[in-house]
Amino acid sequence: RRRGAPLAERLAELIEQIEHVRPPVGKLDVALYRDDYPERHPVVRPTELPYDVTGKDIVLVDEVIFTGRTVRAAIDALMDLGRPASIQLAVLLDRGHRELPIRPDYVGKNVPTSRAEHVHTHLTELDGEDAVFITRDEGTDVGK
Repeated sequence: RRRGAPLAERLAELIEQIEHVRPPVGKLDVALYRDDYPERHPVVRPTELPYDVTGKDIVLVDEVIFTGRTVRAAIDALMDLGRPASIQLAVLLDRGHRELPIRPDYVGKNVPTSRAEHVHTHLTELDGEDAVFITRDEGTDVGK
């Protein structure tokens, strides 16, 4: 429930401009479904889905896909709420290094990285700007 929600809202707005129908948008909290819980001591936020997911075609939206573990957690959380007809995945950035057999259906940009690098996204809605930063473990900027 961080940057995927504002991106989903943006996509819904764009779809509405083209199709003249706005798809419903929800917010899914996956904190308790992560496989690194309880080591991370997650902050749990409410899930906000204004519709029943059963029988619906669902598009999960995330800003960056890395190992695939967050997406797996999102799918588990979604399945606890019902049985969708289908689930697709849209990501802004795909940085590779998958640990699970999960592949996005829609990718804004592939950004090859090393495991020693971190990808940080900024969105206007949360950060006042749209930007992507890549840093190395030692904290030095690789580029914007």
